[in-house]
Amino acid sequence: MHASATASLVLRSDQTGPVINRNIYGHFAEHLGRCVYGGIWVGPDSPIPNTRGLRNDVVAALKALHLPVLRWPGGCFADEYHWKDGIGPRANRPAMINTHWGNVVENNNFGTHEFMDLCELLGTEPYICGNVGSGTVQEMMEWVEYLTSDASSPMANLRRAHGRDEPWRVKYFGVGNESWGCGGNMRPEYYADEYRRYATFTKNYPGNQLYRIACGANGEDYNWTEVLMQRAGPRMDGLSLHFYTLPTGVWQQKGSATGFPESEWFSTLRTTLHMEELLARHTAIMDRYDPEKRIGLIVDEWGTWYDPTPGTNPGFLEQQNSLRDALVAALNFHIFHRYADRIHMTNIAQTVNVLQAMILTDGAQMVLTPSYHVFELFKVHQDAVSLPVELSTPYYSLGDGKIPEVSASASRNSAGRVHLSLVNTNPHESVTVTCTLAGHQATTVTGRVITAATMDAHNTFAAPTAVQPANFTAARLEGDQLAITLPAMSVVMLEL
Repeated sequence: MHASATASLVLRSDQTGPVINRNIYGHFAEHLGRCVYGGIWVGPDSPIPNTRGLRNDVVAALKALHLPVLRWPGGCFADEYHWKDGIGPRANRPAMINTHWGNVVENNNFGTHEFMDLCELLGTEPYICGNVGSGTVQEMMEWVEYLTSDASSPMANLRRAHGRDEPWRVKYFGVGNESWGCGGNMRPEYYADEYRRYATFTKNYPGNQLYRIACGANGEDYNWTEVLMQRAGPRMDGLSLHFYTLPTGVWQQKGSATGFPESEWFSTLRTTLHMEELLARHTAIMDRYDPEKRIGLIVDEWGTWYDPTPGTNPGFLEQQNSLRDALVAALNFHIFHRYADRIHMTNIAQTVNVLQAMILTDGAQMVLTPSYHVFELFKVHQDAVSLPVELSTPYYSLGDGKIPEVSASASRNSAGRVHLSLVNTNPHESVTVTCTLAGHQATTVTGRVITAATMDAHNTFAAPTAVQPANFTAARLEGDQLAITLPAMSVVMLEL
């Protein structure tokens, strides 16, 4: 297909930006639908190959992403979760009703020990979210002691009695979730005081320093950020932000994950680009109270949210994952990179079988989604130094709306290799990008691309490789000039 437009780019290897925290590529696994049960956990007696109950295929796939951090147990579930119900012999653990997500019985077979075992198998940092909504200060205090204390104390000895002698190292601890909504419908002034109280009793035990994350705003609630920074800023290490991408912007009728018209392709990408304004305005508030940028912005829930797959439990939030989701992930990563001086972590919702999942399972079957492939492609940006890019792009227009056709981000890793990631949002036309390399003497260029023939192309158990990375050869290097032809609706990663 001929290129309908050209874009120009200057990649400034002669300048450097902030380091892209590897935790920007973090994940989120809630007790919701089939994310944990059937997705991550099958139990040690399952015929599905597993290690101590954890699915081997899912663990291997997540390890390949260099998964840096995993948030658990919620989400809304966290503020109904009482951690002591999830320890000890599984046969003795009391069940509960998961009132938020389908009103199913939660048997608590997957608890603290199982989650920490998963993190150790993955080599990933645990991010635990504590119960403020229905829990007590003592309950949260004791959980931290159980996890991280090496003393001869009641909770540490209880942990030992359940088979774990050494304490775990837990850095990231969230004090409540969505306290403005499902976590208690609190006012920011009230939550700020509750945060101060609960955070006081999350103790640092020898060898373990907590990074305490306060519940932050829902989307455009800038007043919440203002109040929390003003009243609790000195006592927090991170402040969260939640924002989901809906094609229609209407919660009651979000739109379909597949079979959608171009108008919903366009509105989804336009909506997800709103993340830029949210970050600009929330970080500006944080900058006033914390000019040294000590406090991290933690976007610990983000991603696409569609109407659930027909025929599934609507409370399980199951949805397919298409090429459109791949572009959403890449566009958000580019935005996160631009705010890497303030963003310490993000966590896509969610890891398996829920919302914008990396992996879908059905019994013993497993399939990787287009979003998974973007995470795998982009892992080269983890802990790399961001490099400024100066982009002049045409626009992709539909009706009376328009969005940038090209998005770009660059970084240099510890080995000195430069990576340039690019997105073409136009589903019809390729675009030529003329790139000037400033301060980098490239000798070779290699690349991979994710694209497909249709906007809603997706992987199924019958066709698991419909959308997957392929070698990219449409980049030509001549001196300090790089000519790139981006296919329609594509994500490209180049290594210089």
